This record gives sequence, C-alpha cells and structure tokens, in this order.
Amino acid sequence: MKPKHQRLMLGLAALVAVGGASGLALSALRDQAAFFYTPSDLTTKAPPVGKAVRLGGMVETGSIKRLPDGVSITFVVTDKDGKVPVRFTGVAPDLFKEASGVVAEGRFEADGSFTADNLLAKHDERYMPPEIADKMPAPETRPQ
Repeated sequence: MKPKHQRLMLGLAALVAVGGASGLALSALRDQAAFFYTPSDLTTKAPPVGKAVRLGGMVETGSIKRLPDGVSITFVVTDKDGKVPVRFTGVAPDLFKEASGVVAEGRFEADGSFTADNLLAKHDERYMPPEIADKMPAPETRPQ
C-alpha cells in the first residue's frame, strides 16, 4: 500500500473513532441535558422516581421547618406555577433562607416529594438566568 493511502486510511480511522466517541458521550448525556427542573416543569415532564436530579426554585416564605432530630429540615420549593415539598438531612448552607433561590440535588419520591442530598443556595437574588427568569417570582426589593 502506498504511503498516501496509508495516511488516508489513518485519517478515516481517526474520524470514525472521534465520531464514535462523540456518539457515546451524547447518548450518555441525553437525559442529563437540563441543569435542573423547576416545580412547573414537573407538570409536563416528571423525572422517574429515584433518579438523581436537581430541583431549582425559590424557598417559599414560611415553609422552613426544623425537625426534632436537629439535623433535618423540610421546606417548599416554588416558582410561579408549582410547589414541591423537600426534605433535607444535613447542614444547610449559611445562605439558605426563605424567599431566596435554591438548587436541591436528590431524588423524587413516589408521593411527589423530593429528598435532597445536597443544597446549593443562591448568593445574590438579583441575578436570574434568562432561561428561567420568566418562571420565577420577582425577587423582593430590599433597601440598600
């Protein structure tokens, strides 16, 4: 085989390998394309029970309850159109509070509640990603 044909075959093999790797990566990420679900998203596309997902929204005012065990809390994540009860066991971030943004990592239960393994508190309620700004209630304005 001529060197020119060997280079061509090597180039084609490299393209096939890169294409195959890309296809495998895309198929693995197909179900994880969304950064998180909002409560209103769950009415149209509910994730399977027990699958690890992220739930994002605002912590409903007056919903944080500390349980008697001292390390568990329950609260409600809301947006304009939906509410999801959440249970978390562990140490909540310092910035976690009512009427602020939160992303909870965990799993949905069969009863529609969410069990969180990790909480991510949003540090500045004035910023809202454009993709979800229309789904979230307007942040409270505070005197500066």
